Amino acid sequence: MRALALVSVWLALLAAPAAAQDYIREDLRLPMAEAGPKGLETLFVRPAEPGRYPLVIISHGAPRKAEDRPNMTPGSVYLLALEFTRRGFAVAVVMRRGYGASGGSLAEGSGPCDNPDYVRSGRTAAQDIKAAIVALGKRSDVDAARVIAVGQSAGGLGTVALAADPPPGLIAAINFAGGRGSRADFDVCTENRLVDAFGVFGKTSRLPMLWVYTANDHFFEPKLAEKFHDAFKADGGRVQFIRAPAFGKDGHSLFSISGIPRWTAYVDNFLADNNLTQRAAPAPLPPLPALAPPSQLNARGRESFDRYRLALGSKAFAVSSDGYFGWQSGRRSMDDARRGALKLCEDEKRKCDIVFVDNAPAP
Repeated sequence: MRALALVSVWLALLAAPAAAQDYIREDLRLPMAEAGPKGLETLFVRPAEPGRYPLVIISHGAPRKAEDRPNMTPGSVYLLALEFTRRGFAVAVVMRRGYGASGGSLAEGSGPCDNPDYVRSGRTAAQDIKAAIVALGKRSDVDAARVIAVGQSAGGLGTVALAADPPPGLIAAINFAGGRGSRADFDVCTENRLVDAFGVFGKTSRLPMLWVYTANDHFFEPKLAEKFHDAFKADGGRVQFIRAPAFGKDGHSLFSISGIPRWTAYVDNFLADNNLTQRAAPAPLPPLPALAPPSQLNARGRESFDRYRLALGSKAFAVSSDGYFGWQSGRRSMDDARRGALKLCEDEKRKCDIVFVDNAPAP
């Protein structure tokens, strides 16, 4: 019931155009020598009011299939970034080397499955995050003395590594389902090495940290997450560890659009506990484009369509005649968005049609 109440609050904010607020959004290429002339592809979002804002830097996970890496985009995480911006932060979603359209080749791989080096992998990912922090710290709208790192999955491991050797200005870190080496559900390459890596990082990590792992994470199941926590704490690491209830079919995806009502509650409590809260309440969401939802949708579908309206393009929304739906946003191309939306909507018995592309009816 509490989760449903949180969802209702978030959706009530979606339905309040009179209180809507604009935000500044920029597509950036952050310099990093190892990334070459392309730099690190970055989405930057901040409140519209002039000022210097504390920085949240979001680090993505790593897909199991290498061919999926080039299709990753920072725009797909826009609605997550927006939640931090609503709370008074400037936010950067940074694609590390080898992902999306960032320059350079993948450098953070952990090596062969029977002999992985997770410490090196985490530290290499942290190098990219550090480079982004240095570059963004030169902006006049960023307070470089107040930086919070947030990471999910492989980005969570990189964030833990970053906190173990923090750059100037890093004051806290948040790890959602951090780890590396999951080649299939409940199958982690030489998992004891991964546990040991968390122990190594715990030896020098003293910043306040929040870790969130769910009861039904298929990448890093609860018993393994507990081992991460125990190893990190045993060597002096400072962490608030949340054993979150099950989320969806695979709790590894808690840090997601559908998980916003859940994970923002954990984040808000962590910020308050560490005197990092910037606003008494989140600012309103941006104005919603004037799009009528497809008539086939039920109440849940209309709620999801409101999220679609807020999301960045390239995006597409698919629906079936009986009201099933699927959508994707922030994709590399419109064709990619269409394919993704249909894949989420259709199965062997159900046919779906694309009804919206970006913020217009599909031709």
